[in-house]
Amino acid sequence: MTASPSSPARTQVSPTIGVLALQGDVREHVVALTAEGAAAVTVRRAAELAAVDGLVLPGGESTTMEKLLRAFDLFEPLRRRIAEGLPVYGSCAGMILLADRVEGATADQATLGGIDMTVRRNAFGRQVDSFEQDLLAPALGAGPDDPPLRAVFIRAPWVERAGEGVEVLARTRAPGDEGDGRIVAVRYGRLLATAFHPEIGGETRVHRLFVTMVRDATAVPRTHDRSS
Repeated sequence: MTASPSSPARTQVSPTIGVLALQGDVREHVVALTAEGAAAVTVRRAAELAAVDGLVLPGGESTTMEKLLRAFDLFEPLRRRIAEGLPVYGSCAGMILLADRVEGATADQATLGGIDMTVRRNAFGRQVDSFEQDLLAPALGAGPDDPPLRAVFIRAPWVERAGEGVEVLARTRAPGDEGDGRIVAVRYGRLLATAFHPEIGGETRVHRLFVTMVRDATAVPRTHDRSS
């Protein structure tokens, strides 16, 4: 699903949004961001990071991504920019990197942090347990009268606990779950995270929300309040 030529995303000023190009579905995120009116670029260096209005952290393997961020001298610059209010969207491993706390982390694993939540790694199982599910998520443009949001889960995390001020955008169920289901999409100020991969299969509604978030953030001066 893409924006129509007359949609607001195509008539407003295009923000420059980077996609961290160290691992994961980089091209697919670039395509989705472009479809929703952003000027999408890849980011591998600190100078490239400094030039963007927002950033996407794609899926991959969270511990490997941390090591690559450090190898490319991006870990601390990105952590600082998040604290200063840079809008960031993390999918799957990107969600883990944005979490303040991680269940099932390796002994030396660190995150960029920013979202007051606890995320469980590989919560839905191993690679062979990957699955797809239609989600009802009004905040993501998938309300009762809209087409459902098709979510692809690949060795996906889920949110064990969301702190005060964290907006839950979507839930799903693993086999045998009871109650309201597992939290798989959240927003916290200028930070957005999903446990699933919306970029797979051409779904762009999550990217549409993120482009709007970045556009709104660039309309006001940056602050040092990460939850502003």
